Amino acid sequence: MTLSYSHAHQQGSGTTEVVAVLVAITEHTARVLTVDQGKLLPNGPLMPLHRSLQAGVRQWVEEQTQQPLGYLEQLYTFVDTNRRNDDGHALVYVSYLGLVQETQTQQLQSQALWRDWYDYFPWENHLEGRPSIIMDFIVPALLEWANYTKDAIVQQRRRQRIGLCWGLNEAFLAGNDFGNCENRDASIDTASDDNQDNREWVAEHVLLRYEMLYEAGLIPEAPTYPPSYSANTQISAQASSLPENWSQLIGVPMYYDHRRVIATAISRLRAKIEYRPLIFGLMPDVFTLSQLQQSVEALSGVRLHKQNFRRLLDSQNLVMETGQSNTAQRGRPAKLYRFRHDIELQSLLMDSKLPKRK
Repeated sequence: MTLSYSHAHQQGSGTTEVVAVLVAITEHTARVLTVDQGKLLPNGPLMPLHRSLQAGVRQWVEEQTQQPLGYLEQLYTFVDTNRRNDDGHALVYVSYLGLVQETQTQQLQSQALWRDWYDYFPWENHLEGRPSIIMDFIVPALLEWANYTKDAIVQQRRRQRIGLCWGLNEAFLAGNDFGNCENRDASIDTASDDNQDNREWVAEHVLLRYEMLYEAGLIPEAPTYPPSYSANTQISAQASSLPENWSQLIGVPMYYDHRRVIATAISRLRAKIEYRPLIFGLMPDVFTLSQLQQSVEALSGVRLHKQNFRRLLDSQNLVMETGQSNTAQRGRPAKLYRFRHDIELQSLLMDSKLPKRK
């Protein structure tokens, strides 16, 4: 399939497509199921052949990928103005989020492929600390985009958005030369907690960060990408900030708006695991507490405080011991647990927050 990432499409008579984001955790890695060599999500035309839309999604996704579905919820509906059908009408996406246990590769359809979701969003993986791409390339390019406009109010609002979306102190953004400062991360991490301009990294702001990169023309899916080409005079001044291998650094692009759909799914899932036990839709029948914590960390992209995490589990009565131990790992055998299915799932984690590591 030969397509550009922003405009090209296969025209037809339909006006609505259904897109599924299927998420699994395998070896403590958050993964999504893709087709067409990782460039598309499982998708198909909306056809009123079932009593419910969800039933139709289940059938055609399983037929297209051979991946059995578990938990499924409607995610988001939006219009892709870059895609038109034969009659010139814009295409509508109805997207779904599904939580599954990953099927072995040999059992999937040949076109289906599981991918680490951080392949598409490398700036979202903070498991080993702040990714260097943020401070080395993304923030400087976004600041040039913000500063290039001659409207002072627009410039200020863009800088405020950068600080909020990327977890940065606005005073730091205004007072640093990103080309020469060698201790950018240290300056941010040691900023005073009393400073009202301090910002924390909000994990669930995935979609907001993606939309900002799209607006600034910094990702291949954007109509204004790359920002160096002459037709895009508004942000052409950014070109010097981007390295030659920028398209590889900024994550794997996808056709149409499918990377945006994944960003929406990650935002939804990261927000909901703080108050609903959806993580158990991704876990095997039995697991250790370490495996459970590592799975939550894979979704949130940040490390969690071990003792606080376990106190949260105890206080909410989320899991129960099986009486067995995992002897496959090194060292002392770890107790195996299972989810308590006999309690009210919808209210277990209400008003609780993940205990982020300080």
